[in-house]
Amino acid sequence: MLVSAILDGRIAPGAPLPSGREMADQLSVARNTVVLAYKQLSDEGFLQSRQRSGHFVNPEFVAGQHAAPKQGGRGYSGVQASTNWHTRLRLRTTAQRSIQKPADWQKFPYPFLYGQFDASLFPTANWRECCLKALSVLDIRDWAPDHINRDDDSLVQQIRTRVLPRRGVWAATDEIMVTVGAQHAMYLVADLLIGEDSRVALEDPGYPDARNIFARRTPHLLPIAVDHHGLPIDRRLDHVDYLYVTPSHQCPTGVTMPLERRLELLRRADERDFIIIEDDFEGENRFGGDPIPALKSLDRNNRVIYIGSLSKSWAPGLRLGYIVAPPELIAEFRALRRLMLRHPSAFIQRAFALFLSLGHHDFQMRRIALAHNERCRAMLDALAQHAPQCEITPIVGGGSCWVRLPDGLSTSTLQQQAAAKGVLLEPGDVFFFSTPAPGSFLRLGFQSIPNEAIGPGIAILGQVIRSLQGRGL
Repeated sequence: MLVSAILDGRIAPGAPLPSGREMADQLSVARNTVVLAYKQLSDEGFLQSRQRSGHFVNPEFVAGQHAAPKQGGRGYSGVQASTNWHTRLRLRTTAQRSIQKPADWQKFPYPFLYGQFDASLFPTANWRECCLKALSVLDIRDWAPDHINRDDDSLVQQIRTRVLPRRGVWAATDEIMVTVGAQHAMYLVADLLIGEDSRVALEDPGYPDARNIFARRTPHLLPIAVDHHGLPIDRRLDHVDYLYVTPSHQCPTGVTMPLERRLELLRRADERDFIIIEDDFEGENRFGGDPIPALKSLDRNNRVIYIGSLSKSWAPGLRLGYIVAPPELIAEFRALRRLMLRHPSAFIQRAFALFLSLGHHDFQMRRIALAHNERCRAMLDALAQHAPQCEITPIVGGGSCWVRLPDGLSTSTLQQQAAAKGVLLEPGDVFFFSTPAPGSFLRLGFQSIPNEAIGPGIAILGQVIRSLQGRGL
């Protein structure tokens, strides 16, 4: 408390502190406790002890700037000129179009946002159990040292034996690397493989940050419009070097690429010598029937670099993902990752390995699928009742639905007016390459909104849509 008061400026530099006896009486603690605290703060430079006078806040300590330079002291005192950083930037990443979500989204009663945290579905007890187990003496000795460019062996084994087989993917330990989320994996792939002359095809509409990442490396991006089966396979792929695709659950439409088209894609990749970057976006989170095996499971010639997430569906803040690729490529990814952050948190890796090994992850995914299925039905029913003029892409899984609004309706105006009534929306414009987008779309997420709030929220949305239609907006 004393440190906070000094840092915040509530106790001025040079101010005296109460005597040890007086402070002990005020706080109802032992005098030795106060003496030890004063001594520690003196050793750390916060206080000064003056003989027969007591303790004082160090007069050289300025709140908010621990080592502020003194006027007239040593240091450069030449002409003052601000640095123009804009002239030094190679790329204005802040100017790229990306998904925007308000930081205070949890304060809104109807947050139809995708990819956010739902406290009601978080496995608090199970995750706490795994974190405590990871804090045992033997576990600490394993994860506390610097792993340099290695991953936690137990997590790699769990990914290899429990996660990947469910997607039909079989990989050796030297074909797997852990990342700080799937987006980190995508960045590594782009940094290692894509140059200024590389030609990269992407889905349109598609994941905005994939577009932004690849655009940093090459201007040769080819958007390919998706249909009701995902990415079409045609001659436009004949002259590309790389293809980024989300076949299991297309972002943002949610459609699934059928098996026949997947096989055709792999055949064309072999014939035309291009590499496929598969983002297995919500591949496991289906509401009914067995999921179609990942594209990687059908790959026989190492044409597919496979990217997955371990935590996006239930705890995106954990930031854990992985890459599956040939051993020689994984070795290069590890060397590149070492230059960026060496390795993801070894403690989190160990805790998640325990979470997988104890069966908690399997249970959590089943729990999420049931909850999302229930919320999905509630959303479809509410949209049919309150917004029948909208066109809904069929939903087979995941945590969102893709909605086409009546033509001519401004999604930005709709977003603003809905937010004023407590309804948060994600306009679909950002998912398209072209500006303006070829139509008015929304991605309505149901991951972070309670089931009982979906109907009332969609009812408000329907009212706003009708109001804008009446005014021709």
